[in-house]
Amino acid sequence: MELKSLLDYPDAPEVLEDGDTFYKNALKKGRFFANYTGETVIADDSGLEVDCLNGVPGVYSARYAGPSASDEDNIEKLLHVLDGVSPDQRTAAFRCVLVLCDPEGNHETFEGILKGVITKERRGSKGFGYDPVFFYPECGKTVAELSPEEKNRISHRGQAFGILKKRLQEQLVSR
Repeated sequence: MELKSLLDYPDAPEVLEDGDTFYKNALKKGRFFANYTGETVIADDSGLEVDCLNGVPGVYSARYAGPSASDEDNIEKLLHVLDGVSPDQRTAAFRCVLVLCDPEGNHETFEGILKGVITKERRGSKGFGYDPVFFYPECGKTVAELSPEEKNRISHRGQAFGILKKRLQEQLVSR
């Protein structure tokens, strides 16, 4: 088995993520690139869902403050929208949906979720995106305060890949 990334396909076009769920975006990308490459591919979509905002920013996490928004812009908008909201109402989750697609159109889905609370101010300098304002109670830190090893162990993306890895191992054993 050989792993490749889209960097191995420099002429690959971008896929418009216009689905209204992480699953729809991941599946669209997975099917497109499985067709494009003729290979089995893993595609994902992920983001932040804030409970008191009915899941917003959700699929718009990367562009919450606008199409060319930076991580800082997105955080600033989120903190502004949540201004005055009590800590017990600031619950949120990072969600990742992975889709394993083959060129014949078959696919399997794997999901990871990391639950936490949105802080009132940034803490930490590691990570990216909403990590500085996403507090993970079990560690007593924001995700941006975690080491890369700690983050990889608990992250929504790490969880989803862990489930995918287990599934692939099961398939190899059953052959």
